[in-house]
Amino acid sequence: VTGGSSGIGKCIAIECYKQGAFITLIARDESKLLQTKKEIEKYSVNDKQVVLCISVDVSKDYEQVENVLKQAQEKLGPVDMLVNCAGTSVTGKFEDIEVNSFERLMAVNYLGSVYPSRAVIATMKERRMGRIVFVSSQAGQLGLFGYTAYSPTKFALRGLAEALQMEVKPYNIYVTVAYPPDTDTPGFAEESKTKPLETKLISETSSVCQAEQVARVIVKDAIQGNFNSSVGSDGYMLSILTSGMSPVTSITEGLQQVVCMGIFRIIGLFYLGSFDSIVRRCMMQREKSESADKTE
Repeated sequence: VTGGSSGIGKCIAIECYKQGAFITLIARDESKLLQTKKEIEKYSVNDKQVVLCISVDVSKDYEQVENVLKQAQEKLGPVDMLVNCAGTSVTGKFEDIEVNSFERLMAVNYLGSVYPSRAVIATMKERRMGRIVFVSSQAGQLGLFGYTAYSPTKFALRGLAEALQMEVKPYNIYVTVAYPPDTDTPGFAEESKTKPLETKLISETSSVCQAEQVARVIVKDAIQGNFNSSVGSDGYMLSILTSGMSPVTSITEGLQQVVCMGIFRIIGLFYLGSFDSIVRRCMMQREKSESADKTE
C-alpha cells in the first residue's frame, strides 16, 4: 500500500490485515510509518502476519522504487495486490496556483502510481495473477472549480487503468479504479484550509465519508476484480455517467449503465447548473465587495 501511513491508505492496509494479508506500507515519513505499523498490528488474525515499512518517495526515482519493492517481495513473497494510494492536493484558482504545483501533483498523483505498478507487473504476469488498485477521486470523474491542478492528475489514472487493464486481463490480472468522495482524512483537513469559497460551497452539496467505510468498499471491489469502485449513491451515479468505454465486470453492470444513463444525465445537468450558480453568486459578491471598498 503506497501512501499507507495515513488516511484511506492506512484504512485499506488495516482492512487487508484483518483478512489475513501480509502488508508492506510505503510512504515518505518514517516515524508515521512506524506508528501506523503498531496500529495495524493490533488487528492481526494469526501469528505469522507481518507489517513491513518502507520509507521512499514513489514519485521521484523509478529505480529506487523498483529496488525497494524487489526487497519487499524477497521478504514477504510476491505482491498479490498493489494499492496505489499515494497522493496530494492543491486547491486554488488556475491563475493563483504556482506552476511548479502542477508538476508536483502530476509527479505524486500520477507517476507515484505508475512507478510501483511498473515494478510489480512483470512478476504478476509470470504468476498469472494479481490485483492493481488506483485510488483516484470523484474529482477524477468531474472537473470542479479550484481543482485545475488536482483533477487532471486523477483523470490521468483512469486512462492508465483502462489501457493497462486491456493489456493484463489475459494474464488474469485485474485493475480497479477507486473514486472516493470527500473523505475525513488528514489530507482532506489540510486541503480544506486553502479551498476557495466556491470549492467549499460545491463540496458541501455532498457529505463527507469516513476513511474506514471507503477502504472497505475499495478492498471488496478489488478482491472481486471490479474495474470501478464507487461509494454511495452520488458515487454510483457518477460511475454510470462517466462509464464511457471503460471495462465492465458483468453484463448486469453494462445493462445498468445503459438503462440509467439518460435519467442520470438529467440529474447531472441539474447538479452542474447549481454549481455554475454558486460560482456566479460568489463572483458577483466578490465584485460587489471590491466595488464597495473602492467607494470607501
